Amino acid sequence: MPSAGKYPEPLVFGLDIGTRSIVGTVGYRDAHKFNVCAMAVKFHESRSMVDGQIHDINRVSEDIKCVKEELESMLGDVRLSEVCIAAAGRVLKTAVGSAEYEFNETTLITDEYIHSIDLIGVEKAHAIVREELDDEEERTKFYCVGYTVIKYYLNDIEISNLEGHRGSRIAADVLATFLPEEVVTSLYAAVEKAGLRVSNLTLEPIAAINVAIPERYRMLNIALIDIGAGTSDICITKEGSIIGYGMIPAAGDELTEILVKKYLIDFDTAESLKTADMTKKQITYKDIMGIAHKITPEEIRADLKSVEIEIAGKIADKIIELNGGETVAAAFVVGGGGKFEGFVEMLAEKLELPKERVALRGKEVMNEINFLTEDVKKDSLYVTPIGIALSSYDAKNNFIFVNVNGERIKLYNNDKLTMFDAAVQYGLSNDDLFPKRGADLTFKVNGKTRIARGMNGEAAIIKKNGEVCGMNARIEPDDEIDITRSTKGDDAEVLLSALPEAEGTLTFRVNSEYMTLPKFALVNGKPETGSYRVKDGDEIEMLTFYTVEQLLTYMDISTARDIRVNNSPATEKSMLYDNFSVDWTYSEQGSGYAESYDSLPQDDENIASDVSDSKTVSHPDIRTGSAGSTDVKAEPERKTAAQHHPGEPVVLTGSDVPETSVETKQSTEEGPKELNISINGNPVTMKGKSRYTFVDIFDYFEFDLTTVRGSHLVTDIDGRHADYTEELNEGAVIDVHWEK
Repeated sequence: MPSAGKYPEPLVFGLDIGTRSIVGTVGYRDAHKFNVCAMAVKFHESRSMVDGQIHDINRVSEDIKCVKEELESMLGDVRLSEVCIAAAGRVLKTAVGSAEYEFNETTLITDEYIHSIDLIGVEKAHAIVREELDDEEERTKFYCVGYTVIKYYLNDIEISNLEGHRGSRIAADVLATFLPEEVVTSLYAAVEKAGLRVSNLTLEPIAAINVAIPERYRMLNIALIDIGAGTSDICITKEGSIIGYGMIPAAGDELTEILVKKYLIDFDTAESLKTADMTKKQITYKDIMGIAHKITPEEIRADLKSVEIEIAGKIADKIIELNGGETVAAAFVVGGGGKFEGFVEMLAEKLELPKERVALRGKEVMNEINFLTEDVKKDSLYVTPIGIALSSYDAKNNFIFVNVNGERIKLYNNDKLTMFDAAVQYGLSNDDLFPKRGADLTFKVNGKTRIARGMNGEAAIIKKNGEVCGMNARIEPDDEIDITRSTKGDDAEVLLSALPEAEGTLTFRVNSEYMTLPKFALVNGKPETGSYRVKDGDEIEMLTFYTVEQLLTYMDISTARDIRVNNSPATEKSMLYDNFSVDWTYSEQGSGYAESYDSLPQDDENIASDVSDSKTVSHPDIRTGSAGSTDVKAEPERKTAAQHHPGEPVVLTGSDVPETSVETKQSTEEGPKELNISINGNPVTMKGKSRYTFVDIFDYFEFDLTTVRGSHLVTDIDGRHADYTEELNEGAVIDVHWEK
């Protein structure tokens, strides 16, 4: 507010609205000190405030008006219109929110990122506070009125300042403070009724620490205790930061109430006894019956000592709790409640500190305070009022209103309000504002844990007065804000074939011919092919071998005998690694491939021509047993892993397998004969052989087996599944098609 030319700087009006009194301070700050131009004190004539909470707004407003008018009379022509106030810690809620944010790549950390991580910490602290509320408190709105960053982290390493560094992950521990709506509302109402407007709101312990513990002392582990009439507010500093705020609802009024009960007197009389001159020999008072009594100061001290010890114990316990279970290095006491003889010694004992480490702070902490009024002495009573006035130089705080998605909300203005603050007050969580990553996928490959990250979603879309803006854009009163919630990214997805271990193929020499096959895996103990989608928690064993049994199944060979692996006797359970050789002979009665081309009858021209042509034979899928297709060609050609697609039947190339799957052992006693059958409803007459098997139908029926057109190939004879080597009989009804 203007100083009307009498003072070199605009004046600041600070008002400490306490339980027993209201203290007003007017002054200005120059390059060196804060100058107090006027100070006034008004004691409440009734208990209009109890434990720091306003109970009678009208009476408190009248007292504020008295202080305002007295200060104006001291200042001459100055008219006070704006005031800085503080809320009592009795209703203070604090919590430490741990926030972190991970970037997709190494990123330059800017002030915007730092502010964002601060605000995430505030939101985390707010959530903690909400969780700790009881049933009655859950109906109350709590506003953040300030926060302090305890520690920053860059890539999990503690760092004092993030700005300008590069990293992939930042984090912060943020101490945030909150007040319920009704506390602020009652303070504003009392001030406004007195003809003033709140220009700044702070907390009493924050105001006190601005005077009692300068920044240069905050590397030390110090406790500041502001003992008033209704509450004792506590603040802890350590390593350059404020690490905790606290309060106990016990202070000077508890001492007064002891005297009320003991001597049967009213509150004001008890207050007079408590603050009486202890150098007198006797003190006279009247009880509520009108009877006069005399008492010595020693008796009063004796009556109060047990309560003082109890309060000192509660304060010490709270200090130790806020300091992580340990006592502090030193403690400073301010406020009228700590001025009683012997109290600081009691507190030192409870804190287990030397007496000289606990001190009442008054004149000695006001070296940077200059009193221009001769009738005011430097005293610990004035630490908080002056601190309230000084707080206005750091921030201009009040409440403003904005509209978020059509709803009007009230925000505590700390001069740093952003879209994030509006969103949180509206009720949106961190997950609603910042991109949400899809679910990660955790699985094991060959015993080693692997994590596939989900995709990032889209950030919330924020509009201020119709214009798209960022999360950290500043807000002004009556802004129209529209927020579209953020989205979640896709969950992580991994195909078995995409794993590095799945790359490549395995080559075996089978009955003197080379065969190239894809790798496969065991997933949770079951065989799976490359098209399998990995699930969370899967245990994958990527195999670098086949068993003989799996190879036989792959080749659609049901029986084999005289098995040899690398020229040594083997069984169907024997394992085949890359470049192993395997040989066997076929059973007379079993279905399977011919042993060699030499076993084909040389006098059968049709079969001889079949051998020279490219043929397609079927192999079942290792996992499902369904048939796929395999090309058998005379010229060597191998399909690489890069050419093979998950789920596609692998083409066996070159001389990978014997050229035909037709049973070649034919009777010499029978000549060629005709066979009449039906293929997919069409009559067909087969000629030129003495016996026919299923594979022979492809000489009379065009069907593309080289391209997979369904989940599996149906090969039925008379309504039942048939092998390619099964013999056909007269009138057989054949059905061949891809099953969708």
